[in-house]
Amino acid sequence: MTQSLRPELEQKSQAVRELLGKAVVDFGSLTYANSLGLEAMVLTDIIWRHVPGIEIFSIDTGRLHEETYSLLDRVQRRYGKRIKLYYPDAGRLEQYVAQNGINGFYNGLEERLSCCSIRKVEPFRRAISGHKAWVAGVRREQSAARSQSSPVEWDKENGLFKVSPLLDWTQEDVWEYVRAHRLLYNPLHDRQFPSIGCAPCTRAVEPGQDSRAGRWWWENADSRECGLLSRVRVVAAAAR
Repeated sequence: MTQSLRPELEQKSQAVRELLGKAVVDFGSLTYANSLGLEAMVLTDIIWRHVPGIEIFSIDTGRLHEETYSLLDRVQRRYGKRIKLYYPDAGRLEQYVAQNGINGFYNGLEERLSCCSIRKVEPFRRAISGHKAWVAGVRREQSAARSQSSPVEWDKENGLFKVSPLLDWTQEDVWEYVRAHRLLYNPLHDRQFPSIGCAPCTRAVEPGQDSRAGRWWWENADSRECGLLSRVRVVAAAAR
């Protein structure tokens, strides 16, 4: 049995449903890039229950936490639906490891961005190919780069529109929705992992730290994205 949401959060939830519904009408071919994080559980629930016309995909980088793979299986079983999975190109990945080592992403920003490009960005671009828009689960409070986003904006890097329905949600909003609807979520969130990516590049954060402080923690805060945002490439270019 689900619990009632605060009126303010119910309004935000309704706004998400309306924005996604309008996006389906406006763009027709729409796909959601599911990160399997906490926000992803909210959007998966809303999409599969209220806006089923949106495709959902995720990327198996090959270095995810075991808890993430388990969550993927449990979510699909709960809803009786499949999340389409995309994988890195094996040839490019073999070449990267041969040149940089199995954990070469620790060697520098360029090496790390190259790894992210192979394991995540290139599969992502294959996944969105042919669609007119994609859905992201980003929130403004997660980073300075994300705070500048708009609910619907042209993604010039990828050549289609990006829809970000959770921009104005807080971490508290996300948790309230998850608990009220008894959604599944990654148990790493209960171990101080607010943001979860590949296992070697994610660690728990200390109380009071930024929610993305555990992602690529050895780098400058400005570069802590996977490369899907143009800001990261600007930082990388400056570093050179």
